[in-house]
Amino acid sequence: MSPSPARRLLRRTGALLAAAPLLAAPTLLVGALPAQAETPAVAAAAATGTRTVDVAVNELSPSAPVDGDTLTIKGKVTNEGRQTVTDAHIGLRVGTSYGGRTAVDEAAKNGTGGTPDGSEVASKYAEKFAKLEPGVTQDFTLSVPVKALNLGADGVYQISAALMGQTAAAPYQQTLGIQRTFLPWQPDAAGTKTKTTVLWPLISETGLTAETGTNETQTAVFGNDDLAEEIAPGGRLQQMLALGSSLDVTWVIDPDLLASVDAMTEAYKVKGANGRLTSGRHQAVANEWLKDLQAAVQHRKVVTLPFADPDLASLAHNGTKVTGSLSHLKDATDAAVKAVDTILHVTPDASYAWPVEGAVDRDIVKVATSAGANKIITRSDSLGESDSLSYTPSAARPIGGGTTAVVADARLSTAFQGDMTSAERSTLAVQEFLAQSLMLDRQTDRARTALIAPQRTPTASQAQTMAKAVAELQGGTWTQSQSLSATASAKPDPGATTRVPSTRAYPSKLRKQELPQAAFEQIQATQRELENFKVVLTDESRVVTPFGRAVDREMSTSWRGRTAESDGFRTGVSEYLSGLTEQVSLIDKSEVKLSGRSATIPVSVQNNLWQDVDHLKLRLTSDNGTRLKIGDGASQDQEVTITSGHSQSVKFTTTAKATGPVWVYAQLLTEDNQPYGKQIAFQVDVTEVTPTVMLVIAGGVLLLVLAGFRMYTQRKRAAAEKADEPEEPGTEGTDAADGSDDSDGPRDDAESAAQEKPEDDAASPARADVPQQPSDPMADTASESTAPSGTGERVDR
Repeated sequence: MSPSPARRLLRRTGALLAAAPLLAAPTLLVGALPAQAETPAVAAAAATGTRTVDVAVNELSPSAPVDGDTLTIKGKVTNEGRQTVTDAHIGLRVGTSYGGRTAVDEAAKNGTGGTPDGSEVASKYAEKFAKLEPGVTQDFTLSVPVKALNLGADGVYQISAALMGQTAAAPYQQTLGIQRTFLPWQPDAAGTKTKTTVLWPLISETGLTAETGTNETQTAVFGNDDLAEEIAPGGRLQQMLALGSSLDVTWVIDPDLLASVDAMTEAYKVKGANGRLTSGRHQAVANEWLKDLQAAVQHRKVVTLPFADPDLASLAHNGTKVTGSLSHLKDATDAAVKAVDTILHVTPDASYAWPVEGAVDRDIVKVATSAGANKIITRSDSLGESDSLSYTPSAARPIGGGTTAVVADARLSTAFQGDMTSAERSTLAVQEFLAQSLMLDRQTDRARTALIAPQRTPTASQAQTMAKAVAELQGGTWTQSQSLSATASAKPDPGATTRVPSTRAYPSKLRKQELPQAAFEQIQATQRELENFKVVLTDESRVVTPFGRAVDREMSTSWRGRTAESDGFRTGVSEYLSGLTEQVSLIDKSEVKLSGRSATIPVSVQNNLWQDVDHLKLRLTSDNGTRLKIGDGASQDQEVTITSGHSQSVKFTTTAKATGPVWVYAQLLTEDNQPYGKQIAFQVDVTEVTPTVMLVIAGGVLLLVLAGFRMYTQRKRAAAEKADEPEEPGTEGTDAADGSDDSDGPRDDAESAAQEKPEDDAASPARADVPQQPSDPMADTASESTAPSGTGERVDR
């Protein structure tokens, strides 16, 4: 009898419950195995698959072949598995063409792994390997005639170098490694070529400090010698110059770089970490680099950035909150034109602004145009594209107010970011760049323009990759080079986006790198101190020029991501300026004692600068004008002019109304009554001699005179009486014998003292070259009056 349905269900449930522990056991056992003891199945999986062997394509030429060419691919294969690969060969595969720029983007993300695409070209072009040991790398070269690729219509094709082989765990032919890339195919000239502009930036981190030598030529002082390495043979800037000279590019130059290299052509100093200055030794390198640059830019378009490449986004978002910050941008633009014209002997175009990474918003546009720029270099990933267009529009876009946005293509402009030291990365970047350029041209038959604005400071390897890609592009069949000015003035596409993003749309990643508002506040504090300092100088250019350019460098884009270095540079500029202003200062003064109702108080001013100072006045103020008047009131001003390296003693006439201590304050002021330097304070102690005391002193002197006169008359009388007495026997000639004088009598004590006193002790005049006050320097201070002081006047420090 067959069991009922209910009973059959009960039996099945019991069987499953009984088998559950047995099914779970293998899983538990595998999980309990140590990591070193893999099962044969796991080892086989690690030794097979399309990522077992790493395939690196290090060279592909020509990058954009035409009919009759032979495509050569060179690279390396490395067995990254744990089993030896045998019976292997690497061949070239050709896939289908791509349908648009987005398809190229997606393919670039999947360069390795996955199922091989397309079919392999004839095996006779493959390279064979008997075996590939684990961890071993071997070179390969594939040379295939273009006609063997069987390419169809014009476009961008996927090609790949794929390694086939087998292992002990999988003894059959399979794809163990693959590397995909792009092959632009446009053998004949395109019907409509894209007019392309390539920016070639010469920009570097700031190196010059505000400090200069105290000599006549004001020797430049660098914070480090990094710039010398960049312009030396093999250095980044030397390669940028050499590579750009052979290309049709628009030079974009930071004048601060030119000024720095120009300063290096003469004697210069380098400040070490300990603050010590050493002499720079790269004058020959600087001269050679400048000479090569002058030759490269002749009859070429040169665009200048404002001096030191100010961070426009930081100014727009944080600097405008500080009064006066925008004025620096206009000064930097004016200084830029002058520097380029003077050093390179070409007239630059200063009508362009280039925010960081081409990211713009409405505030950035306002700031950029405030200094005179009417063209903003932006990027398509910032301004955006119109959904109504099926193709990439031309670069120029009117954005209102007579301003043009020149929009760089984001894909082409960012193609060379990242590490390009690897030959594989460099080769793949070039192929992707060319593929995107060809796909852009093939989007439509409309005549269009394209702008390529790469990173501001590419590394040497990035520059080499850029140069190779641009050279291939300019030698290709689908683009035509033109200047930036031609691109900016081209007719825009009617459907292109012209709306500038709001401030909220600015990328947060870039905003985090901006200079904070506190930085601009510090910059303005330095500027105020500079304005106050320059008015007292007879040659303000020695200070205004280096510090004006230093303020520009404080706002440089090169400080992004370098907060500590930025803070240190601003602090160094501020401290150095403060040190200079303190070279003109008041000499400290100790307590002054005044005896009498009127007296003169000297105050000394020292000038240790290498130039004369003028337009200064010294104000002396009494905190109690009733007790001690200075001049005609509680304070008095006197003009001060001091020659270089000297001091001057300024004297103030004072009148005391009562005895006792009074605080007096001395302060240097500019002509517009702005305080200059530190104020000094000292105490004046007035000690008046009263009439009663004078009478007592006079009475005492009279008594002394009368007593002396009485003694004198008594002696005269005694001498006369002695002369009238008869001489005793035996006393004749005694006076002569004992040396006595034959005068009328003994000499007066006062007369004797007068004869014994040295002549030049009382009668010699005061020496003019001896300081009359302890604060007066011996050699620097002019001679004061040698006339005797007035009655009752005494001034002590």
